[in-house]
Amino acid sequence: MENNLTYTQVGDYLIPNLALPEQPNRDLGKYGRMRLRYLREHRPVVWNCMVMKGTLFSHLLEIEDAANSRLELLMPQLAKAAGATERLKATDQMAWVGLMNNCKAQAEEMILSELIYS
Repeated sequence: MENNLTYTQVGDYLIPNLALPEQPNRDLGKYGRMRLRYLREHRPVVWNCMVMKGTLFSHLLEIEDAANSRLELLMPQLAKAAGATERLKATDQMAWVGLMNNCKAQAEEMILSELIYS
């Protein structure tokens, strides 16, 4: 096993020179934070390994992007199936809002089970 660590001597001790890999300059969104919380609370070994390897943040961003693209894909399909049309929006806004809220809840439930809690 190759050891690429360098050390700095401080008094009688050798301290390893550790550095984290470069991280993208983006904030985590809703789904990335949910995945982080899930990993930390329910999969501590996986969370710890990702922290130690420096892959946690990139994993969370990947989950965030996948969840958002999945939501954008599912919402029009679910809205069409539920009958939330532009005509309904023009004639009965409250019914349209209710249908859209139901569609979003369904889409988020799918996203949570497929991406966040798996």
